[in-house]
Amino acid sequence: MHALEDLDAIKSRFIAARGYWRPWTEALLHANPAFLSRYADYAGYPAQTGPLTPRMVELVYVALDASATHLYEPGLTTHLRMAREAGASQADVFDVLHCVTVQGLSAVLQAADVLHDAAAPSPLAAEDPLHHRIHALWPEQAPSLLRLAAQDPGYVSVLLDFVEGGAPAGGLTPAERLLVRIALHACFTQADGQTLHTLIPHALAQGVARAEILQVIQLGAHLAVHGASLGATAYAKMAGSVAPPAGRPA
Repeated sequence: MHALEDLDAIKSRFIAARGYWRPWTEALLHANPAFLSRYADYAGYPAQTGPLTPRMVELVYVALDASATHLYEPGLTTHLRMAREAGASQADVFDVLHCVTVQGLSAVLQAADVLHDAAAPSPLAAEDPLHHRIHALWPEQAPSLLRLAAQDPGYVSVLLDFVEGGAPAGGLTPAERLLVRIALHACFTQADGQTLHTLIPHALAQGVARAEILQVIQLGAHLAVHGASLGATAYAKMAGSVAPPAGRPA
């Protein structure tokens, strides 16, 4: 059993490390305080020891919580606030949301690659203006985009319009955008190894540091705690509504 002062210390330490306190953390504090104590170290380590600024760390969390593969509004609200407090601009936030939207394309490209190999359409001509746009705007995905363009050039054209013109002015740098995209595809909520095999070498070639890439990869793992938060909250509600067995104190 943990003494009350020990629980208070764990709570204070958790808030200092993670920046929030919620009903699920309160439930875990009483049911399994060691979880919170160790989780604070585990979850806080990548953010506190890597080379990225607090602003960039929080923007990555915004991306991961907002992603259609996760959609975790409580975390998104927390990290939006913390990103703004760390100096992120409105343009930064909406640039991140642009990256979140583009995330869905990877599945289209991979499926269209399979269809291309099965149907063998005529390739896009090298002199086609779309050929140049693909290599200029999205070089790391150029092979798949060219195969998709051979099947539906109109789709690729409007897609590139969105990639080029859909992000706000004055938002992320190209390197920051690559880091957000890597974080989205590396997180267990998508775990898209095929896209990472193109994104990571491209990012390294563009001068993004290996340590920065590793940090955004690590930041995604502990989003799995949202399963524990759901379970702890449900358990606390159930325990509060069920009378204790006969002979046991309430």
